[in-house]
Amino acid sequence: MKNLFTKNVVILASTLILAATASMGYAQGNAAAGESKVVVCGACHGATGNSAVAENPKLAGQNARYLLKQLHDIKSGARVVPLMTGLLDNSSEQDLQDMAAFYADQEKTLEGANPDLVELGESIYRSGIESLNVAACSACHSPTGQGNEQAGFPALGGQHAQYTVNQLKAFRSGSRANDGNAMPMRIVAERLTDREIDAIASYLSGLN
Repeated sequence: MKNLFTKNVVILASTLILAATASMGYAQGNAAAGESKVVVCGACHGATGNSAVAENPKLAGQNARYLLKQLHDIKSGARVVPLMTGLLDNSSEQDLQDMAAFYADQEKTLEGANPDLVELGESIYRSGIESLNVAACSACHSPTGQGNEQAGFPALGGQHAQYTVNQLKAFRSGSRANDGNAMPMRIVAERLTDREIDAIASYLSGLN
């Protein structure tokens, strides 16, 4: 069973890297140009991408490839974010690239993890749950939570715990489904309990 679990982790990570790398072309945006294009975004995400409201994601320090994909998905409707409806309609491809570059260039602040949940959260993040065939989160998002820009996997360290909880539950319910045809986040999230989701999110909020 252990060998099968390990094999599945390797296959999943390899498949996702290939899929994400081939999913779209990527051009480098201009962070300086992006600063003036994200002014309106600051109302929810903070001037430098460190949102003050736990339900709104921190964008600072997020890799540009992932940010650009999310901007594409939100603009196209593949990912529904009610508060952003229509905000990107007039944004060009260069605008989106510049916005992503600006946020990627900012420094993310860290939160504090709940000590009662750290052990469980760290265990799932670093080792997965073998009995449920849940792969370690670190396989795609790196041991330090910094993600994998080349593959387009997001950085998770320092993110608001509440935002991470909301997104995992959205993947679990299927209300968020822009994780690709392989459905890695939906598959993982549907196997997690609320407590496990809370633990992972709390652990990530303090991970650097």
